[in-house]
Amino acid sequence: MPIAYFHHPECLLHDMGKGHPERASRINAIEDQLQASRLLELVRYYEAPLATRAQLTRVHDSEYIDTILNFTDKSGVVYLDPDTVLMSATPQAALRAAGAMIQAVDLVLMDQHKVAFCNIRPPGHHALRHRAMGFCFFNNVAVGAAHAIEKYGLNRVAIVDFDVHHGNGTEDIFAHEPRVMLCSTFQHPFYPYCGADTMSNHIINVPLAAGTGGDKFREAVLMHWIPNLYKFAPQLILISAGFDAHAEDDMSQLRLRENDYAWVTREILVIADKYAQGRVISTLEGGYELQSLGRSVAAHLKVLMRMD
Repeated sequence: MPIAYFHHPECLLHDMGKGHPERASRINAIEDQLQASRLLELVRYYEAPLATRAQLTRVHDSEYIDTILNFTDKSGVVYLDPDTVLMSATPQAALRAAGAMIQAVDLVLMDQHKVAFCNIRPPGHHALRHRAMGFCFFNNVAVGAAHAIEKYGLNRVAIVDFDVHHGNGTEDIFAHEPRVMLCSTFQHPFYPYCGADTMSNHIINVPLAAGTGGDKFREAVLMHWIPNLYKFAPQLILISAGFDAHAEDDMSQLRLRENDYAWVTREILVIADKYAQGRVISTLEGGYELQSLGRSVAAHLKVLMRMD
């Protein structure tokens, strides 16, 4: 059964300005690497649909959704925070990014695919229930988790997040939702400067100091994520797949490599095979150095495709 692969050309049209690190060339760099490594010919390609308002309101406030969807200025922009720019193509791109997760959940939970990867933008894990933040507009992984719970009745959905930044939006949305376990590693202290003090049975935050490399990252995953995931026994695993902790990515000061992303993906698959019938959905978050991003996603997908 091939992996489901989601993308949409409208995800390329969202443009936060010259020099902004969250840019369309990220998606192109990934596809170029997947093409060069001949992985792209092995996937089943889907164009991401538009998420509906009803699907978004499971995790976002209505007034906030209106702020994004009702923006119609064809030439102007609005800075929702110093790094997050709303422009004319943003609403459609954000709806496609969230919609990819919706359809991925549908396909995986209806047994049409075991695994899916969403090569989409804008990313989502900083988006709070009530506002945009950190390049993110709608919280894509949260939209997917809520869809799995509300439509399919799942009561144990795990989200694992190895982006270099804490997924504060995902934590905000699910802080009081025990049907979702969030396992996150992130550089700390670092943007968004939170998460290190969270104490919860279902929010497993593991802050990592600047300079942390693969060995310490793996140790943290084995010590904190894995035992809690075994206890939780997830029926579905969603991955907030950020690759900005790579040693070549100057967005941060962690020192991961492609083999670390491959390793953590294998560990996730072991849990998925034991409890979730192998069902895993990964969606792109960060990763801003184009060459290392492409290589890291390829390493991640090779494992998800059971090739490595």
